[in-house]
Amino acid sequence: MAAQCCCRKAPGAEGAPARPPPEPPPALDVASASSAQLFRLRHLQLGLELRPEARELAGCLVLELCALRPSARALVLDAHPALRLHSVSFRRASAASESPCTFAFPAPELGPPLPAFADAPGAESAICPLAFRLDPFTDYGSSLTVTLPPELLAHQPFQVILRYTSTDAPAVSPTLIWWLDPELTYGNAKPFVFTQGHSVCNRSFFPCFDTPAVKCTYSAVVKAPLGVQVLMSATRSMYVEEEGVYHFHMEHPVPAYLVALVAGDLKPADIGPRSRVWAEPCLLPTATSKLSGAVEEWLSAAERLYGPYMWGRYDIVFLPPSFPIVAMENPCLTFIISSILESDEFLVIDVIHEVAHSWFGNAVTNATWEEMWLSEGLATYAQRRITTETYGAAFTCLETAFRLDALHRQMRLLGEDSPVSKLQVKLEPASYCPSFSMQDTAASTSSCILGVPAGVNPSHLMNLFTYEKGYCFVYYLSQLCGEPQRFDDFLRAYVEKYKFTSVVAQDLLDSFLSFFPELKEQSVDCRAGLEFERWLNATGPPLAEPDLSQGSSLTRPVEALFQLWTAEPLEQAAASASAIDISKWRTFQTALFLDRLLDGSPLPQEVVMSLSKCYSSLLDSMNAEIRIRWLQIVVRNDYYPDLHRVRRFLESQMSRMYTIPLYEDLCTGALKSFALEVFYQTQARLHPNLRRTIQQILSQGLGPSAEPIAEPSTELGSAEADANPDSPALLLGDEAPSSTISLRDVNVSA
Repeated sequence: MAAQCCCRKAPGAEGAPARPPPEPPPALDVASASSAQLFRLRHLQLGLELRPEARELAGCLVLELCALRPSARALVLDAHPALRLHSVSFRRASAASESPCTFAFPAPELGPPLPAFADAPGAESAICPLAFRLDPFTDYGSSLTVTLPPELLAHQPFQVILRYTSTDAPAVSPTLIWWLDPELTYGNAKPFVFTQGHSVCNRSFFPCFDTPAVKCTYSAVVKAPLGVQVLMSATRSMYVEEEGVYHFHMEHPVPAYLVALVAGDLKPADIGPRSRVWAEPCLLPTATSKLSGAVEEWLSAAERLYGPYMWGRYDIVFLPPSFPIVAMENPCLTFIISSILESDEFLVIDVIHEVAHSWFGNAVTNATWEEMWLSEGLATYAQRRITTETYGAAFTCLETAFRLDALHRQMRLLGEDSPVSKLQVKLEPASYCPSFSMQDTAASTSSCILGVPAGVNPSHLMNLFTYEKGYCFVYYLSQLCGEPQRFDDFLRAYVEKYKFTSVVAQDLLDSFLSFFPELKEQSVDCRAGLEFERWLNATGPPLAEPDLSQGSSLTRPVEALFQLWTAEPLEQAAASASAIDISKWRTFQTALFLDRLLDGSPLPQEVVMSLSKCYSSLLDSMNAEIRIRWLQIVVRNDYYPDLHRVRRFLESQMSRMYTIPLYEDLCTGALKSFALEVFYQTQARLHPNLRRTIQQILSQGLGPSAEPIAEPSTELGSAEADANPDSPALLLGDEAPSSTISLRDVNVSA
């Protein structure tokens, strides 16, 4: 059953609210404290003021709602300890459509923005205060309960107005609004701020139904310091110079996590008829040259496969290295980390993956985070169909082999019985409890055989099972159809049927069997060992994997070279290996080769010495995705002659995806003091969240008797560290530094 799409109704007559036809309530989401099942959210309006000097966002939120039952006496929203509520009030609204309001921006000492409504003559416009309270929910959020007027009728439109500030107070509970000082940007000129809503983080941006089951349209008015460019994930935007404010409107219903904002020293450049890139001025030429013309090619390929692109523009904004993941598919405005610009093939794959989300994830969304694969598995499948159309099957098979290799590496770490290896991960109802880590699941007890512990942050479940096991299931479905074009036709119909709604797995599978009645007659959903139910609920690896033989021209040389380096005698093998020129290889080939060497580490010292002699200087000239893999080989094998390259790399990197893996490896072996020395020299250039994460890794690596490596005021307790979006929990669910899986092994493009 599809979850309710909470979009606005067409204008209608005034008067008593008309009872709409019965609608199914949103799917129950145990990661949300909200009472979303009792209300229909028609629209939300935001008035926001960015105050970077105070690291504070002042907001006024207007929710346009109607109760679905007459007994609804309280509205419960997802919130966050970083939110400080100034007031909550109630206003009756028109039944016709959303009631637009304007916002006044008082001096900061007078509080958040104030709303003003343009009422029709004679319309009831009284605003009355409402009682509210904030209660703990989990370590990633709070519940906000608002008492509603007792005379409120079912299906009667009303507005709830909330004035609040969101503060950057990590010592209390870290907010997911990221404030960067100018020194943490490339240009060092202006402050920078961005939000990251996936999965349950926008409850620190504004109080909301923070569940993918609920969608609505939104509008926003944003005031920012002079010279700071503001962008949002909206279909329309406008800057009113005389007012000094930006206006945004999203005309299609989206879930709360896709409401995104970024502001800083950003400049645009067109790269296609409906696309532009935004970046800091010093990065703009590189970003433009890498993507000019390509994005339109990818969009056009996706449209041929899955139907018209429905979001209008497809723009991309490149964020500083502090962005905590690689990319995020915010509608109309993909966020992507600028560090990836130097790695061309990774950039291509990450952007195409976000393009695919325009259909799978943004238009049709998983109704709960327990079935995140519905977005990520389908988007990964669509991404590979697009790359096959534009770059050929061999390249697609190579990239797939690289990712599946990482999936099996992750499986070896977690074990085949890990509950998070299911496609339908069972989240227990949340209660305020200590943080959960994916490492805990490696030694699962009977209490989590059926699911993961209560209160787990769904963001911690973004792993390669979600992407690659989900992809394998979707690929299996496509193979049941015969030709991939038939499955493309099905996915096109699926998107058309469910666009702008949220779905559960049964919606997809029922639609699949209805579209292919001959497959339903053959009972393909019940084939022994490949039952659909088993795909969804069995732990362990995929039940079937794709045929990647079309990529053998690219993967065979990798296998051959790896076998040479593990053969004996070493002198003869090294001579044969050195005759293979990997400088002509694709990035994914070299990365796959180095990953195989990493899997075999520690290697015999003479092998590492020969590898360094053969490749070290060459690899040092390649992109960061290649260099970090070689440097991890250096560290895991304690190869001191190349440690200066590790130091130079860490001195040049401010991104968590290129620093944390190395610090984890350094603290696992005999190089802890070296790690501490490099950190002391570079910590001033790192975002505070990343700095705290590395401090935690260093403290764990130095042992329980070690002295603290920083003053107590900059340390995080364990619960705070897990709530921190830059904590090791997001690497792969809070692994210890001894983990052999690090962030780079996981496709962290959301």
